[in-house]
Amino acid sequence: MVLTTLRKIIRAMDIRSRHLARTVGLTVPQLVVLKEVASLGEVAIGRLAENVSLSQATVTDIVDRLETRGLVQRNRGQDDRRKVLLTITEAGAQLCDESPTILQEEFVEAFEGLAEWEQTQILSALQRVAAMMKAEKLPAGLMASSAALTGESIDGIGDTGTEES
Repeated sequence: MVLTTLRKIIRAMDIRSRHLARTVGLTVPQLVVLKEVASLGEVAIGRLAENVSLSQATVTDIVDRLETRGLVQRNRGQDDRRKVLLTITEAGAQLCDESPTILQEEFVEAFEGLAEWEQTQILSALQRVAAMMKAEKLPAGLMASSAALTGESIDGIGDTGTEES
């Protein structure tokens, strides 16, 4: 029963990730990075990487793809020309406004609606499951599909790398 439930969770993540890729043309990590740039305004890649819990190299790869699509742009800092800052473009802002919510956003909202004891109980049980699956030392990264976890492409729109990208 536990393994069946885990498969259902993974399947739900896959379905939502594929839907996002088909409707928006972005992977979950790409949309998370884009939304974070939108919320922060002008931001350095290092800070962006910290905020989304991914390595700077992974975020750089994602930003390269977003920039190629005209969704973000790199600008030199006004005060320090060596500093490169990201901003969202008009097309990127429009895509953020029109994109569906990400599964993790819905999950966080529902989780925060639970009583504190329920949150603690769920966290404890999931930590135990992660330990039983010898997954507690894996980098967490972003919640995405199992394809993103393995670096596979989602409907031909994929990111590769050692982390979810």
